Amino acid sequence: MPNTILYDDGTHRNVMLEDFDAGGFAVQANQHVIVHGKEGMILDPGGHKVYNRVLTATFGILGGAQLRHIFLSHQDPDIVAAVNGWLMTTDADAHLSQLWTRFVAHFGLDHLVEDRLKAIPDSGKLLNLGGVNLPVIPAHFLHSEGNFQLYDPVSKILYTGDLGASLGAPYLQVEDFDQHLRYMEGFHRRIMASNRVMVAWANMVSPLDIEMIVPQHGAYFKGKDMVDRFIRWCSGLQCGVDLIVPTFKLPVA
Repeated sequence: MPNTILYDDGTHRNVMLEDFDAGGFAVQANQHVIVHGKEGMILDPGGHKVYNRVLTATFGILGGAQLRHIFLSHQDPDIVAAVNGWLMTTDADAHLSQLWTRFVAHFGLDHLVEDRLKAIPDSGKLLNLGGVNLPVIPAHFLHSEGNFQLYDPVSKILYTGDLGASLGAPYLQVEDFDQHLRYMEGFHRRIMASNRVMVAWANMVSPLDIEMIVPQHGAYFKGKDMVDRFIRWCSGLQCGVDLIVPTFKLPVA
């Protein structure tokens, strides 16, 4: 399966695994590996159907580096379902919102590794990777109640999870934002909680030095103009409870 190198300066690498979907009825999902020096991390590693292939690819990318962190943006099965396998196979710690640690145990968490499932407080935290601090930033209700994103200050990539996701786009990088909306807009209107949360997120991330926004599903946004365009679009989008409350009606025969 092909990998896409998003950043590589010889010490720090960001690699996207974009073709490991479970096939058939399963939603497409990307996995991401970050390596700095002798330590690495994987973001949202996925479920059981892709576990063996993603694990093999990750070890290939790591080379002689050690997997230190498993970042879980939220609790969906396309992110966390195979976490027990990752914890049993590696010495890494997995990081997940404090809201979801006891729920994820229902996917089958062995008692031998449960102490390595680390809770992220609502305010976020820093993950140290080979001497570099990567901020885990709050993105609650975008879409999950306990939801986080990860910012890499070396590559200047913001990993946004489901925010920015697109379904069915036949390319990896967004070149035409207006044309890309057909793959993104409907998903965001239904899945994201509200415009109020979108605005709060936009205000939080706007001061960051971002060269790339990389979601868990579909194509990524590269370049400051494209990044700014996406952030502005988010802040103006009506979504979630802004739209769905009027549809609460009893069904009729």
